[in-house]
Amino acid sequence: MLSHLPEDYTAVVTGANGGIGRAIIETLLAESHVGHIVAVSRSPLSIAHPNLVSVTADITTESGRTTLCQQLNGSPVHLLFNTIGTLHDDTRNVQPEKRLEQLDEASFAHVMQINAATPALLIAALKPSLQGKHPAIIASLSARVGSIGDNGYGGWYSYRASKAAHNMLMKTISIELARLNKQSIVLCLHPGTTDTALSKPFQARVPSEKLFTPDFVAKQLLAVISKRTPEETGSFWDWAGEPIEW
Repeated sequence: MLSHLPEDYTAVVTGANGGIGRAIIETLLAESHVGHIVAVSRSPLSIAHPNLVSVTADITTESGRTTLCQQLNGSPVHLLFNTIGTLHDDTRNVQPEKRLEQLDEASFAHVMQINAATPALLIAALKPSLQGKHPAIIASLSARVGSIGDNGYGGWYSYRASKAAHNMLMKTISIELARLNKQSIVLCLHPGTTDTALSKPFQARVPSEKLFTPDFVAKQLLAVISKRTPEETGSFWDWAGEPIEW
């Protein structure tokens, strides 16, 4: 797994206390050639490991991204895995919309900021650590509902729009980074419905065989990443290794 990354590579994982983020970290720590993992979350991480550095920071804010940059100090990052995203937030009265009249300006702006703007701003902040001549993989969680071509059901206006915007940003970033690092690979990833807090309110109608554990998803996504090449930068894949139309 991730055999094209160098021995003792550096990984940065955001959303480290979330279900998928934590599972990604645990899977990477089982790798023999990982150097160190910088795990970023808003609250302290409960995992302890010699190869793990926990950074408590809210990367949806400029100050949080600055904290992470200070920790890295411009050193090369070989894997950036972003797992941050939002679908609902009771404290902000954010829920996926079923009808147009449910659209709310503040809720829409919040979802766009977390799901689209934050990953792009994160990569912009870490640009000095991603450009150069070293292998650099950027994997950011998207969702199939962000595919314009695959939208056959409607609804979920803010979430769909935010993930479509996320994908456009990642595609555009991939073009710029390819000029600055020929070994860069930027990927949008659909994890499937995963048993996490994000999907919890919507799991009732999901067949058990289509509700995945975070551990399964982490292993699947890392396997998908392992098969990609720089020629495939700026592409969109699901957990099973199948491409998704934009």
